[in-house]
Amino acid sequence: MGTLVKILLIVLLAPVLGGLLLGVDRKLTAKMQGRKGPPVIQPFYDLVKLWAKTSTYTNKPQVFFICAYLVWMLLGLVMLATGLDFLVFVFTMTVAEVAYILAGFATRSPYSHIGSTRELIQVLAAEPVLLFVAFALYLENGTFLVQGALVNPSPLLLSYPLLFLAVLLILTIKVRKSPFDISSALHAHQEIVRGINTEFSGRYLAVVELSHWLETVVFLFIIFLFWANPWWAGVLWALGAYFLELVVDNISPRMNWNWMIKVAWTAGILLSTSNLVWRVWG
Repeated sequence: MGTLVKILLIVLLAPVLGGLLLGVDRKLTAKMQGRKGPPVIQPFYDLVKLWAKTSTYTNKPQVFFICAYLVWMLLGLVMLATGLDFLVFVFTMTVAEVAYILAGFATRSPYSHIGSTRELIQVLAAEPVLLFVAFALYLENGTFLVQGALVNPSPLLLSYPLLFLAVLLILTIKVRKSPFDISSALHAHQEIVRGINTEFSGRYLAVVELSHWLETVVFLFIIFLFWANPWWAGVLWALGAYFLELVVDNISPRMNWNWMIKVAWTAGILLSTSNLVWRVWG
């Protein structure tokens, strides 16, 4: 019963946290740009408004893949928060991303297809670093279980500072901030309209937005794992990392996918592998 209650709390509280983070994101971004900005709870108003709108879809597979995206994202979050296998979590997140990409490809919109292709490139750029995080957890705790990092008194950050930098790099990709917001964006400089989200509307777009909130919470939890003891230190690291993403987003222009791949596969993988090699043979 205790586990069921914990899962229920995760499912209910994670979207609230994700929406509040987005609200703070918009507010701080507006302040950085000299604007007043919307209320912090504006994302919840937007979600309700989308849910109330008339929903249209191109075909039934599109709806199936959108719903699958949310379900797999929730499953990945539950696995992470309940201390289960991190390696299986990585594969779960990959399935969620593939469902999102297939939802974009299910339409006939060229903008959606371009955005889906770029989303796939983002997955290819980020997934290797997540696998290195799994290897680091195993080397440090002797298990792939997230619970090992939660109970280990020695912070993972002290042993893997370079890997932490690599995770910060892919966090920019996963929360879709400049310079890596290449598949979809809310900004006027996006040349492919809403990219992969172009053909989503009404409650289906609300499901996509809700999934993105959960994805933000998921990757901030990964940041938290680098200093999980005491827990408040991990929370501060996660919030600090998110604030850093806001700063980078506001001072960086959007780059092309070639540049993203080069940075993610050179800087990200180089930092990760060098840190792992140093820990094993250092």
